[in-house]
Amino acid sequence: MSAHASKVALVTGASRGIGAAIAERLARDGFTVVINYAGDAASAEALARQIESRGGRALTAQADVADPAAVRRLFDAAETAFGGVDVLVNNAGIMQLAPMADTDDALFDRTVAINLKGTFNTLREAGKRLRDGGRIVNFSTSVVGLNFPNYGVYVATKAAVESMTHILAKELRGRAITVNAVAPGPTGTELFLKGKTPEQVEQLAKLAPLERLGTPEDIASVVAFLAGPDGGWVNGQVLRANGGVI
Repeated sequence: MSAHASKVALVTGASRGIGAAIAERLARDGFTVVINYAGDAASAEALARQIESRGGRALTAQADVADPAAVRRLFDAAETAFGGVDVLVNNAGIMQLAPMADTDDALFDRTVAINLKGTFNTLREAGKRLRDGGRIVNFSTSVVGLNFPNYGVYVATKAAVESMTHILAKELRGRAITVNAVAPGPTGTELFLKGKTPEQVEQLAKLAPLERLGTPEDIASVVAFLAGPDGGWVNGQVLRANGGVI
């Protein structure tokens, strides 16, 4: 039994990609994991079975983070099953790119609803319900510093998440809860690779001095550090995990 055996980590958007890698890593570190998903129940269930087959504990929980009532039920489910939540990882998000002049209202509204309001919804709930001594890890993006064209709305939501990270860290004074954000650079996930030519992918891989794309496991390692005992003195920070892109 590891030191984390009684600790519960809730990971949003955890059915695949970076979220799944985080859930796997935290389970390996001894956390009981709540795997939140929006639509892909099969992938979430498969991940839970995989974690359990290695001796870990996992629960899947469907919730659209953009819906405050669904987020409350998500925390309820974790509390009912495991008694409470110690770690929240706000990984759920969407990335739809368009020049601002060509961005329609639907794209704007959906991006804000999931990336910004969705993160706010879970932070509001965690601010009331996370156990003292817990950890919150939000997700930003290194494009906040790179300012690539076509990322306007996406980056705006992530810059807002960074602001909320700094402020919530101060608001939770007295409860020994840390609040940080991880800002990945180009990472080889389905979300990232979709719609890009091999040339574009190669170009983005060469941006970092380490000359490769990040992997979901690279990002999961950083989250595991912030959620684990070694990250306890890091608070109110944005950790840019990008191989040196910026």
